[in-house]
Amino acid sequence: LAHAPVVRGTEAMPYTRFVEIGRVCLITYGEESNKLCTVIDVVDTNRVLVDGPAPITGVTRRAINIKRLALTDFKVAVKRNAREKALKEAWEEAGVLAKWEASNWNKKITNKAKRAATTDFDRFVVRSLKRKIQA
Repeated sequence: LAHAPVVRGTEAMPYTRFVEIGRVCLITYGEESNKLCTVIDVVDTNRVLVDGPAPITGVTRRAINIKRLALTDFKVAVKRNAREKALKEAWEEAGVLAKWEASNWNKKITNKAKRAATTDFDRFVVRSLKRKIQA
C-alpha cells in the first residue's frame, strides 16, 4: 500500500504508521506471536492497551509493550477503550481480516510456518521433485 507522507506543520513526516487508537498491530513476541490485535488505549510511552477482538484473533484485552508490536497499515474506526462488541463490528465493517489474508506479510508468515513444520522426508520429496523437473 503506497501512502503519501503525512504533513504536520511545515515538514513532511516520513512515517505513515503511528501508534494510535484503532491501529491494527501484529504481536511479534510471546505466546500470542503472529496474532493481530487493535490498539484501544495508550497507557504510556512504552505500553498500549490492546484487544483482539478475541472471537476473531484470539487476543484478549491486555497491556503490551510497544516493542512487541509491529504496526500494520490497517486502521479501524473505534473510540478509546472500545468494548469487544464495538471492536468486532468495526473489524467486520473495515474488512481487516480479509485484507490481512490477502497481504504479502501474512503470506510470508504462513509460508515460514509451513516450512518450519516440514519433516526431513518432506524436504527430501521436494528436493527429488525439483530434480525431476530440472532433468
